[in-house]
Amino acid sequence: MFCRLQIIMAAVLDYYNVHVKVYHGYGYKDSLIVYGHVLAGKPTWRTKYTNNVLLNIISLIKLFLFRPIPKVNVMLIWEDQRIFATTQQDGSFKFEWASINTILPGWHPVTVHVLNQQQKPTAFGEGKIFVPHVTQYGFISDIDDTVLVSHSATTGRRLRVLFTRNPRSRKTFSDVVKYYQLLSDAHTEPSVPNPFFYVSSSEWNLYDYLNEFFKHNGLPKGAFMLNEIKQWYQLFKTGKTKHQGKLIKVARILQVFPKQRFVLLGDNSQSDPAIYAAVANKYPDRIVAIYLRNISRKKELSTKELMLSLENKDIYTCIFKHTDEAIAHSKSIGLII
Repeated sequence: MFCRLQIIMAAVLDYYNVHVKVYHGYGYKDSLIVYGHVLAGKPTWRTKYTNNVLLNIISLIKLFLFRPIPKVNVMLIWEDQRIFATTQQDGSFKFEWASINTILPGWHPVTVHVLNQQQKPTAFGEGKIFVPHVTQYGFISDIDDTVLVSHSATTGRRLRVLFTRNPRSRKTFSDVVKYYQLLSDAHTEPSVPNPFFYVSSSEWNLYDYLNEFFKHNGLPKGAFMLNEIKQWYQLFKTGKTKHQGKLIKVARILQVFPKQRFVLLGDNSQSDPAIYAAVANKYPDRIVAIYLRNISRKKELSTKELMLSLENKDIYTCIFKHTDEAIAHSKSIGLII
């Protein structure tokens, strides 16, 4: 029965056009990175929003209705350069290159084309890449239960909220938008805000969903680092991904920006305290501060112990229940004015 459903779903998806998803990238002149997917189907969130539960469920399911297209050649166009790659088994691609030209700080457009058998461009997708000032702070933030109320530690509640709400009806924590805007503007110019990187265990399926949530709430624009894309039969496993990948992603961001210092923001509902402690131990001179929202009372003591172990590394730590506590702490150490 399950195999028959797979065959039917594959046949339906063959009617969709090839779709190229290009996610926000980041880097400097000598190290630029862009990720994306080539898919049969278009897992994008609708542009009209409603509180109708059934319509919200259908819209979420559509984000998982696609078929990845592996082993196709793709070409990235960056100014006068052409860079080539091949999609992986899950349809994903990654471009990492050095620019031949000097790049001004800010957001820059990038285009990725699928190449046919004659190596001619066909379907394409557009994205942007962010280049910060070398003097700026960088902020690496978790999403679920750090910014977005998600109930990550309780599977039933997490799935119920995800399925029944749309990106505009999901809730942020009180004052978190104010706090992130202050961090974005700290010690920099309005035209080039501090860079934000949002690293999450959520899947790439939710990229448009999360982008709309961040845009609607006025949170700082940034590059999303999400997890492996899932298909329709894995829908109820959303968010259930090993957190080791988050550690690798955070470390990679630090490697790409060797001259910058970072602030890490997360919560203690899952693995952020252990991941951030590991990052701080490996890069003690690169981490300015660690902020952890105290979501889990059961993990409060172990979270405090992990943060206390970093005291000899000149890294500020703050475990907070309400965002105004984090704002006060950031002001006290001069991170924000």
